[in-house]
Amino acid sequence: MNKLKLTLSFFLLTHIISAQSASSGSNMLLYGVVGTCVVLFIWAMFGLASNLLKIEAMKNGIDPEISNIGILPTIKDFISPKRPKFAQAGSFHHFTKGHDINLAGKPSDKIERINVTRYAIKPTDFHGMSPIPKVEPEVGAEVKAGDVLFYDKKRPEIKYCAPVSGEIVEVKRGEKRSIAEVIILADKAVSYKKVQTPDINAERATLVEFMAENGLWPLINERPFDMVPDLDTIPANIFISTFDTAPLAPDNNTIVKGNEAAFQKGLDVLTKLTSGKVHLGLDGRGTAPSPAFSEAQGVAKHWFAGPHPAGNVGVHIHHVAPIKGHDRVWTLPVQNVITIGQMFLSGQYHADRIIALTGAELNDPKYVHTYQGASVADLLKGNIVGDNNRIISGDVLSGQQVGEDGFLGFNADQVTVVKEGREYEMFGWLLPLAPRPSVSGTMPSYGGPDTEFEANTNTHGEKRAFVVSGQYENLLPMDIYPQHLMKAIITGNIEKMEGLGITELTEEDVALCEFACTSKNPLQSLLRDGLNNLKEQL
Repeated sequence: MNKLKLTLSFFLLTHIISAQSASSGSNMLLYGVVGTCVVLFIWAMFGLASNLLKIEAMKNGIDPEISNIGILPTIKDFISPKRPKFAQAGSFHHFTKGHDINLAGKPSDKIERINVTRYAIKPTDFHGMSPIPKVEPEVGAEVKAGDVLFYDKKRPEIKYCAPVSGEIVEVKRGEKRSIAEVIILADKAVSYKKVQTPDINAERATLVEFMAENGLWPLINERPFDMVPDLDTIPANIFISTFDTAPLAPDNNTIVKGNEAAFQKGLDVLTKLTSGKVHLGLDGRGTAPSPAFSEAQGVAKHWFAGPHPAGNVGVHIHHVAPIKGHDRVWTLPVQNVITIGQMFLSGQYHADRIIALTGAELNDPKYVHTYQGASVADLLKGNIVGDNNRIISGDVLSGQQVGEDGFLGFNADQVTVVKEGREYEMFGWLLPLAPRPSVSGTMPSYGGPDTEFEANTNTHGEKRAFVVSGQYENLLPMDIYPQHLMKAIITGNIEKMEGLGITELTEEDVALCEFACTSKNPLQSLLRDGLNNLKEQL
């Protein structure tokens, strides 16, 4: 039937052209049709050549989309935003999905040293660890920075080490006698355990054994499931994001200053541990990042621009080299890379951390120099306004609430203090009487996109029906349908969870969706339940 229509159309077109030529004596229409056919033919030849080039590039392990391989420009080449001048080397990705939450309480540029007396490493910070790990030193014992504190009985070869020297003053226990915190009363001056480091060109097994024995292995996070990797795992790739777009997040350009050599050394070590590449996610917004990032050697560089969560390492993985099948991918924050590099440079476990103290409820938001697991009370002493506040280890979207007597999380680089929103606001959902951050265009921003909000913890509503609204899809720059995924998790449909990409996500990736959720669903805890459920089935 289609062939018949095509034949009739061709016949009519030929008849019209002949009639036109005969009646008017002009060949303009005929020439026009022939010219159009010639242009289309040339265009098709160029298109075929472009496709052959892309096929050849893929055979040689080059991603044609990332490397922009082809002959003819595409529509995307005309409408896509131009990369900044400082972002020339490496691929460039610009996202339009997402939302920046502009909160008051940004840290000033200065970095201060604060007298912190107590530190703690919390076994609960590590997914999959047995609730009662083996604690090596007894209460009252003296330790140096780098001495073993505890290890998981299921994987005794991976050691978790002390960030500072001092006395073990308490092993705090939680439910069913699980170990919640191993607390150290720190010396005034930190003393370090000195070890002999292997050459980074040594066998991979030698490097792995050294890192596991000296507290470096827990600095690595493995996706999916966000766990410390097994020693025999060889990751497909390693990803490091050098910028953070979460609310009030610290600036890694400030953090890496003075640690450039250690960061590069850490990258050199990591390149020995993967069968693929070490990928560095660079900030393609605003001004040029630190040369420690943009001029790093031996790594693949990728630039990212757009609103939060453009800085999330999970977004980078999805757009550069997605997790497929049984692949394992490692991720590390910048300060963990520096700690690995410092160990190979000095033979000492330097768990130094630059922490951003942020939030509108602080008298003096700033950066402080301390160590892993520092006491929150010491960090915030004399700096908090009022007493009706929530203290968060991390950012407001995905951080962990800790009390004033709590400690920093293992990978935390930020403390945020916001006011508790316990007061009821009459008709607050209908008539917003105070400025508040929102992704909705119906909520006035009171001054434009640069307005800084003093947010509190009020959710302005209770949990309600799970409405399919498309909100999540507009905020997550991934080819994933989070709302359908959450429903699959709730119903326990393992096959659907895998098919919808649960292995590519972790809590921080859906944190913005949870912030915007009209149904007030706890998406981060739902996702963790789904990941735990999936892991049990493997």
